[in-house]
Amino acid sequence: MLIFHQAHQLQNYLSVERNRGKRIGFAPTMGALHQGHLSLIEESKKQCDVTVCSIFVNPTQFNSASDFEKYPVTIKNDMQLLLEAGCTVLFLPSTIEIYPSGTNNLAVYDLGFLETVLEGPTRPGHFQGVCQVMDQLLSIVMPHHLFMGRKDYQQCMVVKRLIELKGWVQNIQFHACPTLREPDGLATSSRNMRLNEEERRSAVWISKTLLMMKEELQPGSLVQLKQKAFSELQRHGFKTDYAEIANADTLELVNEWNGAAPLVGLIAAFCGDVRLIDNMTLR
Repeated sequence: MLIFHQAHQLQNYLSVERNRGKRIGFAPTMGALHQGHLSLIEESKKQCDVTVCSIFVNPTQFNSASDFEKYPVTIKNDMQLLLEAGCTVLFLPSTIEIYPSGTNNLAVYDLGFLETVLEGPTRPGHFQGVCQVMDQLLSIVMPHHLFMGRKDYQQCMVVKRLIELKGWVQNIQFHACPTLREPDGLATSSRNMRLNEEERRSAVWISKTLLMMKEELQPGSLVQLKQKAFSELQRHGFKTDYAEIANADTLELVNEWNGAAPLVGLIAAFCGDVRLIDNMTLR
């Protein structure tokens, strides 16, 4: 596995590979890798000749300095996992490499409706930060295929919007890969590392609540089902930001279902001090 710290060196390498007709796959991460990340590497290897993984903890997408500081950094373990997974290239840039002019006065992106629901109001500026770092990373790597985890459902939609805004739709094919889960159903996440034993046992109720929403879904009003999901999470000790049902294609929140439109259930809740998110297709 090749490791690059500087963007121009990575670009030179990828330019040679691209000219040789090689297909470039890219999986951007913030490190603290788990099986969900490694599944992105595996999918890239199936479809591409060269797989690039980046590890960069992006400061502009955190809403608090303490959350940024608490984000787990496990770089030695991450490198070993990527090596074993057969990743071709690791891009390990510094903050100055991604933001050479600093993090003030960065670009602002027209995300429209996507920035007004669910994670948008709860984490103001978060998706602008996601777009800022993804704009830089995609401009550097310019992959043929981009692989991201479906667990961050709204983030996937935001990145697809960024690709449209930048005019890269014809150049970059986006893949939202299935959420990997632990044997008890908990979605794999770097934040799971911060859970203590009791919190880890409780955390599974997020996926159980989504499964309940899926099993009890019926055409008509969805208000009671959403209220039941919220109450179920409260009963198990969560501080819940939202337990919602949305149109899977647009993310518009749905209170009345016609029995045909594609739906997704989405939950964000605190387990202790750790904020967890998950989603599940309900049809």
